[in-house]
Amino acid sequence: MSVRWKLALSYAAFLMAAGTLLLAVVWVFLLRYVPNTAIATTSTFVPNRSDLLRAFLPPTLIALIALLVGGVLGGWLLAGRMLSPLTRITEATRVAGTGVLSHRIQMDDRKDEFGELADAFDGMLAKLELHVSEQQRFAANASHELRTPLAITRTIIDVAQKDPGRDPVADLARLKDTNDRAIALTEALLLLSRAGNTIAEPEIVDLSLLADEAVETLLPLAEQHGVVLTIDGSSVDVLGSSPLLLQMITNLVHNAIVHNLPQGGQVRVSTLRERTRAIVVIENTGAEMAAVKLSRLTEPFLKAAGRTRLDDQPGNGLGLSIVEKITRAHLGVLRLAPRHGGGMIARAEFPAS
Repeated sequence: MSVRWKLALSYAAFLMAAGTLLLAVVWVFLLRYVPNTAIATTSTFVPNRSDLLRAFLPPTLIALIALLVGGVLGGWLLAGRMLSPLTRITEATRVAGTGVLSHRIQMDDRKDEFGELADAFDGMLAKLELHVSEQQRFAANASHELRTPLAITRTIIDVAQKDPGRDPVADLARLKDTNDRAIALTEALLLLSRAGNTIAEPEIVDLSLLADEAVETLLPLAEQHGVVLTIDGSSVDVLGSSPLLLQMITNLVHNAIVHNLPQGGQVRVSTLRERTRAIVVIENTGAEMAAVKLSRLTEPFLKAAGRTRLDDQPGNGLGLSIVEKITRAHLGVLRLAPRHGGGMIARAEFPAS
């Protein structure tokens, strides 16, 4: 039985119960005071209880039947009117089931529970559409980026086959560089997929210790390029994955070092706590960057134009994407802002443990 029929029968049953209760009240509080014997009077005929029952019961039964029929019909119409928004929601569900996620219910005219359900459903569809779009764009970009080193490798091999007298040393060096790039890109893609949306087994992690480890690891790289790398801050704990958070900080510090021009720049790493937020801040000198351009640096495979690296090595455009995904997985937020005088300030905020 459909919900509409259940509601219609419920309305009819309620009307029948209310009518029966009303008749019972009439019987208890009125007819019981009427005597059941003939009433002698010198004037006109005075009915007794039996006379009233004979006159009262047939119309009462007709009225109850009318209440039943009217209750069913009226309940059917009222239930249909009340449940009409479900038809739009059901249709939107069917459309979404076919893979079309751009359809919206848009029930802005209703402020009741159905309106809230429609708004929640539209919000879910918007998030699903965005997620699917990101996945499709990511898959296309990943395929393109992985195709490049494979095409270079094939070209080197084809050239070597056509010219057996070539010096293999240079070709082997190019093959090694291309293979290293493909491996680095693959590892970055795997790390990006492992970051996920949640942390399965979180633990209490001290961000200051992870920052120390990242700085110690990248200090030789900073010294090699003449970048002054400093760290300060206090101990601050978060709940999450130590390897992923270490990778996040390492990516940010590495990004700050290699994009620090001219040589002789500075990178400052600090950890602090503001109320209920644990914060890691990486500030570096460098070229001027517009805020609009910085806001897009977390998109996968996006390599910002004008950001020359000190090591002259092409990046894969996944560093900040990995950082943002790890930050979101820890219920945090990544903020990128231009630094006064050039460079960038990266600020990762997490709920403090």
